[in-house]
Amino acid sequence: MTGPNDQNFSQAELDKFGALANRWWDPEGPQKPLHALNPARLGYVAERVALRGARVLDVGCGAGLLSEALASAGADVTALDLAPELIKVAKLHRLETGVQVEYREQSVESLAEQAPASFDAITCMEMLEHVPDPGSIIRACATLLKPGGRLFLSTLNRTPAAFALAVVGAEYVARLLPKGTHQYRDFIKPSELAAWLRAAGLQLEDVSGLMYEPWRNAARVIARTDVNYLACARKPEASGE
Repeated sequence: MTGPNDQNFSQAELDKFGALANRWWDPEGPQKPLHALNPARLGYVAERVALRGARVLDVGCGAGLLSEALASAGADVTALDLAPELIKVAKLHRLETGVQVEYREQSVESLAEQAPASFDAITCMEMLEHVPDPGSIIRACATLLKPGGRLFLSTLNRTPAAFALAVVGAEYVARLLPKGTHQYRDFIKPSELAAWLRAAGLQLEDVSGLMYEPWRNAARVIARTDVNYLACARKPEASGE
């Protein structure tokens, strides 16, 4: 399942995360912080969308942490990733848990060509900073949303605080993440994200911070957005609302 826009990825990034696939679901493994972020991310989405019975797309799903959580909350979930190792592990985990998610090794751009206006909500978490053209991802998500649907994003702000905590602290000092997980130059300011959302015809509704607290291995939504942050944007109704 490919399309003409399938080149919006970095093979090095896919290889890097694919190499972590076998321990993705290990809560004490390399993705330990992602496990901690998951309840906060799910809560942020669930506060803004009625998940039971909703059609939800998870873009850059990895091995399915958020995908399974969304499905367990009652959503009809389709999940995309371009790393074959991650999709394989996600499908194996689905067999173990019985949580139904449709996993696809496919780009969001090609799905947008096939199924416009198909989803009530789309999540794209911790992915935009890992692709060459984040704006292309957002445009495809806008196409895939039904009128009135919502797009949920999380990424890292390009600030000295984010460099100190997410790169130096998390990767080199505390060793919470594998070295090289993040490149500071690829972090995204909220103003840049807002511009891409406007260009895609989406209305930004909220930007909130997401704080990881390693001492309790948990995360919470906060007001400050200088490190990790979440955003919610809405596709206007067809009437131009």
